[in-house]
Amino acid sequence: MVDFTNVTKQYGKQILFLEASFKVNPGEKIGLVGPNGAGKTTVFRLILGEERADEGAVERPRRLTIGYFRQDFAEWRDRSVLAETIAGAGAVAEAGEELAILEAKLEDIDDPDYDRILERYGEAQARYQEGGGYDLEARARALLNGLGFSQVEMDGKVGALSGGWRMRVQLARLLLARPELLLLDEPTNYLDIESIVWLEAWLRDYPGAVLMTCHDRDVMNRVVGKVLEIDGGRIRTYTGDYDAYERARALDAAQREAEFQKQQAMLAKEIRFIERFKAQPSKASQVQSRAKKLEKIERIEEPRRFIERTYAFAKPERSGNDVVAVKGVSKGYGARRIHNGLDLMVRRGERWAIMGANGAGKTTLLKMMAGALAPDAGAVTIGASVSLGYFAQHQMETLDADLTVFEELQAHAPREGQGVLRNLAGAFGFSGDDIDKPIHVLSGGEKARLAMAKMLFDAPNLMVLDEPTNHLDLATKRALVRALDGYEGTLVFVSHDRTFLRALATRVLELGPEGPHLYPGTYDEYVTAVGREAPGLRQE
Repeated sequence: MVDFTNVTKQYGKQILFLEASFKVNPGEKIGLVGPNGAGKTTVFRLILGEERADEGAVERPRRLTIGYFRQDFAEWRDRSVLAETIAGAGAVAEAGEELAILEAKLEDIDDPDYDRILERYGEAQARYQEGGGYDLEARARALLNGLGFSQVEMDGKVGALSGGWRMRVQLARLLLARPELLLLDEPTNYLDIESIVWLEAWLRDYPGAVLMTCHDRDVMNRVVGKVLEIDGGRIRTYTGDYDAYERARALDAAQREAEFQKQQAMLAKEIRFIERFKAQPSKASQVQSRAKKLEKIERIEEPRRFIERTYAFAKPERSGNDVVAVKGVSKGYGARRIHNGLDLMVRRGERWAIMGANGAGKTTLLKMMAGALAPDAGAVTIGASVSLGYFAQHQMETLDADLTVFEELQAHAPREGQGVLRNLAGAFGFSGDDIDKPIHVLSGGEKARLAMAKMLFDAPNLMVLDEPTNHLDLATKRALVRALDGYEGTLVFVSHDRTFLRALATRVLELGPEGPHLYPGTYDEYVTAVGREAPGLRQE
């Protein structure tokens, strides 16, 4: 289907690929992994023909249909969510639009071109029927439902949606088209847990091939059967899911390290012999022989060593036992009641995961706990000796666009040494020259990581976190989970990342139409108790 053969690609002095090869076969589900800047997006562009290889070949059938979901906003017209989604069906959608135009013209039976219009109508109808056009709307509604849209929202205008919801429409358009090859660049970034669970099931059952990048470990484990790793100009292929890839990668790395060290020891031994006896005539032939041998030996390249990001919290001050008291809290927007007489008590050391379908009031509750939103009735009281840290996506707006990453951290912690701040930056993905990037050129995900780093540095004894893993890569997520796992304070958080939920939650609060329900236990225990991974799971 797609054949990468000895592909070399570089930008200036940066070599992305050096004689890289891999294949995408029909129906395969493949994960594409590698550090930022390794060339994952370039792989997509080479497959699409948007870029050309410097050397080697990228071959694919001329008539292969490809759909590409990328992390930017597509243009949209002033039409409904449903109409925009259906437009993604390409030729079938165009045939449907042509049918509507021709139907209007056929109302005029006196039109001198009536017979020609009727003939065109028959041709368009045949194309429409052959492409499954008559169930197109039903399929589009099922996809949109799976991605979290209500029936009312499907009929609303795309232009009224936020950026994240427009990305869902873009994804729905692509899935409706059902190309032979799907290229997906972080498709879960803007999805809630219900939509993620739905999407992974859809992709598993999809008959076409899928090549995807994804920072959700559960999705990678449940969807892909092969992993392509890009690192250091090489592309390595591993069979199995993401967990199998990590095990195989660790074994490969250990073997390469052992081979390198073995050769280094042998070289050192030969060099010592040559240096020791090169001045002795009796050893001249042996020295010459060994020197020639060294010249002919193909040197094993020093392996690239993966350095796991780490960050250790400063120990927070001990808070009182009662950390957050929510008493009789009600909150609504217009006529819609989100919370009605809510009572909760969060105690020191607990780790609350707040779950609920879209619109259940998760973020509203976190905002009230953080003091960013006042309840309509009742009270949210922070306990004695509690220092609060609050993270939400909008906090990236508080960063000073004129500063660099390091300068922003320095301004936040002027008394700390450079080593501490560089370690903090590195734990959240800012290494090397990245630490000197001006904030105004950072992506949304990079800004979110920097805002998170600032809050975690303060080590408050209560952290309220709203989707803290959004846009974080898998390495940064691991560093965050490890740091929070050793954190001695209290956590209240919302997350759509099941690995994060599984690692940290000790209590799960489910918000739903029947009211709140508290499950005292881990996320896995919650799943066992309720028989589902999220409250509002949807079916296609």
